Amino acid sequence: MGRPAITVSGLGKRFGSVTALDSVDFDVEPGTVFGLLGPNGAGKSTAIRILTTILPPSAGRAEVLGHDVVREPATVRSLIGLAGQYAAVDRNLTGRENLRLIGRLTHVRRSRVRRRAAELLERFELTESADRPARTYSGGMRRRLDVAAALVPDPPVLFLDEPTTGLDPQSRKALWELIRRLVADGTTVLLTTQYLEEADQLASRVVVVDRGRVIADGTPALLKSRLGNTVIELDMVSADRAERAAELVRAGFDEPPRTDGPRLSLLSRDGSRPLLDVLRRLESQGLVPGTVAVREPSLDDVFLQLTGHSGRAGPTAAGPSTAGAP
Repeated sequence: MGRPAITVSGLGKRFGSVTALDSVDFDVEPGTVFGLLGPNGAGKSTAIRILTTILPPSAGRAEVLGHDVVREPATVRSLIGLAGQYAAVDRNLTGRENLRLIGRLTHVRRSRVRRRAAELLERFELTESADRPARTYSGGMRRRLDVAAALVPDPPVLFLDEPTTGLDPQSRKALWELIRRLVADGTTVLLTTQYLEEADQLASRVVVVDRGRVIADGTPALLKSRLGNTVIELDMVSADRAERAAELVRAGFDEPPRTDGPRLSLLSRDGSRPLLDVLRRLESQGLVPGTVAVREPSLDDVFLQLTGHSGRAGPTAAGPSTAGAP
């Protein structure tokens, strides 16, 4: 196996009394999607800003394609593309003009800029809208244009910081397919996201961060396999009923039941076999669930087990969010 495309070792970042990153370590293999997961305030965006030379680290080191982000920032910037949480395109320029502008700013040869813009507009299915102002684009179209802009200089490494924030499900899936095509062509993608389904769909490896620390590292399949092979999910109608039900059925499961509002989740290593006994115990106490579902574990289940809160949660309780830290 060759050199990693991205190497992070002991990476730390502090903003005054707030620790945004605390001794973070990971490597990203070339030509893969690497998922950096966590809720708002977990430190994901801070890591991206260090890796893209926007912020200096307080401790540790980071390299992109063997180049140190602190000692060789200009070289690193020439090798990467970045699409942030919100589309950064100029709303008053057309899609074509936006891409040509990025080409000039990133010193793409003049003879290449026009051709490259046309290639990306076609690839991202924006050709018909290419000469309309970006302000007339839908959210999904603006996001595709933003990712296309990051690719104008044809970087081997692409950073996508929560790229599907605010998109509808259809637009999210369309962007997922574009990311898959990029990786198939050899691009390395580091993706930060709160959507655990997104990482499950795209990433060959994920690192879960919470409060600035790595709490899990592995393939999505490996992380899910640690939970058992089945999730039994019961809608108990109210949070109070869910808590009462959790106490009642706690015996017989290796992992304690989890509640999220009215939802009660049980992790089973014995398939759906415990379900009948669970329903009998609940019925004996007048706690009949509204609905019952039996499914495979998801990365959201992994996150809930690791942190005690859902991956869809807002800012952590550790203090102010570091996602928007300067």
